[in-house]
Amino acid sequence: MNDGHRTPWDLVKEQLAKKLSAESYQNWILRANFSSLENKILTVTVPDEGTMAFLEDEYGIQIDSLARALGIGIEKVAFTVDGSRPGAPGGHAVELESPITLNPKFTFDSFVVGACNQFAHAAAQAVAVDPSRRYNPLYLYGGVGMGKTHLMHAIGRAMIARGKMRIIYTTSERFTNEVVSGIKLGRMAQLRERYRTADVLLIDDIQSLGSRDRTQEEFFHTFNELHDAQKQIVISSDCQPKDIGGLVERLRSRFEWGLMADIQAPDLETRMAILQKKAEIDGVQLPAEVCAFIAEKTKSNVRELEGALTKLIAYSSLTQTPISALMARQVLKHLMEKQERRITIDSIMKAVSEKYGIKPSQLREKSNRKEIVVPRQVAMFITKELTQASLPEIGRAFGGKHHTTVIHSVDKIGKERQQNPELNKMINSIIDSFQ
Repeated sequence: MNDGHRTPWDLVKEQLAKKLSAESYQNWILRANFSSLENKILTVTVPDEGTMAFLEDEYGIQIDSLARALGIGIEKVAFTVDGSRPGAPGGHAVELESPITLNPKFTFDSFVVGACNQFAHAAAQAVAVDPSRRYNPLYLYGGVGMGKTHLMHAIGRAMIARGKMRIIYTTSERFTNEVVSGIKLGRMAQLRERYRTADVLLIDDIQSLGSRDRTQEEFFHTFNELHDAQKQIVISSDCQPKDIGGLVERLRSRFEWGLMADIQAPDLETRMAILQKKAEIDGVQLPAEVCAFIAEKTKSNVRELEGALTKLIAYSSLTQTPISALMARQVLKHLMEKQERRITIDSIMKAVSEKYGIKPSQLREKSNRKEIVVPRQVAMFITKELTQASLPEIGRAFGGKHHTTVIHSVDKIGKERQQNPELNKMINSIIDSFQ
């Protein structure tokens, strides 16, 4: 039954890793371990009853379905608490999980400021210097890997450096886990005491709170008590409060009480500065042409940008050879292959037309209707960003437009996305789909 050294649960986990977000997989799946497979029931141990309840409620049906689809004789996955774990006598966890610690690498000094994040950075610094006096709550939002978590940790570490404060950093996933544990074990009083006596609450990825009614209820009262006591609250999300599905109106309105600051995708100059800063921190010499190459080929988010450099640094270290342009093109060839393989003007037209609910062929029409002109301008902008096509080539692809029309479209959308968060978010989502 075991495929090599892998257990049946390992096979299920591989499928779950493809389906769930990295955070969800790490919080809920990674710590679950294979126990047995008998009578077509796969038994898996988990650290505590809160985790068991959450897995059964949130992912039970999906996990059973994935297990059955493997075709190795599993009909159901059952979870049980690991009684051998310290602090869990008799199979019962006796303490709620502690909040996540702050990353010492995520400071204001290591955060690279550009036009894309200048406002959010300034707001975060203001909160760190004068908590609960100016922006409460501070609501940071932007796409995946844009630097929200970095700023959250930077706020916390700056406050710790200034004096004794009771700071809690957590994620909405972890908060949900603790609420589930508290309900199961009759320990809600302890949870409330811990969260509602904090001086500062930093809560990441609040969009995961949507549609979880019991957790929203608990967070609502936690928010109120902290805000009434003039304690600082900092929230991050991948979207504005109004775009969080399933979020109750009273929480939505409270999230909008303070200051909302968006973080946009970094421009070329900022991407290069981020690479240079990371190389400096790691003590690595990064040639200018290599920095430019990575920055030009990695446009979606900071996390992917830093990941590309980390891979290059690791290769350089393992092979004991200095970083060069040739090495970068070899080690990071997937960046070029991905663009060459997937990004064409036709694929961009298709992606944009789907967003606007029109046909790709309409982008080539000689129409001046707004419902056609705006998507066409957006498509031209993204084509200029993601492909090597010249201005005349882009013009020809969009129904024989003159290259000056392309220039106008690119400039117009470039300026509008800086002032229109919704347009910027939509453009980023299309760009991300090609990464």
